[in-house]
Amino acid sequence: MSSPEMSFPEANRHAVERALEAAFGTTTLDAATSLTGGLSGARVFKIRVGGIAYLLRLEGQTDLFRDPSRWYGCMRTAAEVGLAPRVRYACVEDGVAIMDFIAERSLRLEYAGSRTDMLTELAQAVRALHTAPAFPRLVDYLDGMEALIGQFRASGLIEPAATAEHFARYTELAATYRRLRPEPVSSHNDLNPRNVLYDGGRLWLIDWESSFLADRYVDLATLANFFTANKEEEAVLLRTYFGETLDAARQARMFLMRQINHVFYAMIFLNGAAAERPGVRLPDLAVPPMAELHRGLSTNEFTLNTWQGRVDYGRSRLNEALANIKSPEFEAAVRLAA
Repeated sequence: MSSPEMSFPEANRHAVERALEAAFGTTTLDAATSLTGGLSGARVFKIRVGGIAYLLRLEGQTDLFRDPSRWYGCMRTAAEVGLAPRVRYACVEDGVAIMDFIAERSLRLEYAGSRTDMLTELAQAVRALHTAPAFPRLVDYLDGMEALIGQFRASGLIEPAATAEHFARYTELAATYRRLRPEPVSSHNDLNPRNVLYDGGRLWLIDWESSFLADRYVDLATLANFFTANKEEEAVLLRTYFGETLDAARQARMFLMRQINHVFYAMIFLNGAAAERPGVRLPDLAVPPMAELHRGLSTNEFTLNTWQGRVDYGRSRLNEALANIKSPEFEAAVRLAA
């Protein structure tokens, strides 16, 4: 048996004790193991109480986006509609949350059904999320994108001339999307593969730091960019989500948001890389295409666990967006989107 002071940082010991007492009526643990956290800076632990595994999370630095006073509520809402693991305890003041632990299986290698089954389940999960009680508002999504781009430019990570056309075209894209009718829903906003868990029977959505009220196509575009390989698979996603025949205007809107999503993840990876190595300057965006990097990720020939890997992935996302915005499909999407 162990006690919190044996497993957790001294600064968090009393907060962890309060959490354990409130959730389980005891401060005694069978075990506590530190797990690798994500990009948020939170510390995550697998704990056992009474022989049962749970996940305990200690928040790191908070800011406008990483604000538990907002996303703890979003997480609870998602858990209540059966999309996220059950929340056993969440205290904004202490920055401590305890959730049911999901024993993860490989979604890519061990999913029990076909790719169509997986895409159908993803779409059904997002549809359920988008009909859940409304998440709080935070920022206009495109305004948030401008802030990320401003942060990137200020970092000086890549020579401005190398990205000038990318951002000029993005400005055109954002102006086009702003003219469309908003469709705000309870949105996760970061449904990358690390935030979708498979337990051998079903999918779970986790890590709600970025969640707030946003356009429905934000989540749909994220799923399409990470999980679909072609137009046919995107069509499965959209048909399942909307529950009807594909609409050309919806497909066009999806195409536009997919390019915004490419730029979003480019900024996330490149801003993170710039913060890791301040002062580093890169001359260009010369990297393999995104499809090649995704194939490398699936075979472990390419990794996001290195600084260079994260930089290359961010650069490939920017290049993917530019290539698609310059394609004939972009002009067609601008005409058709509604």
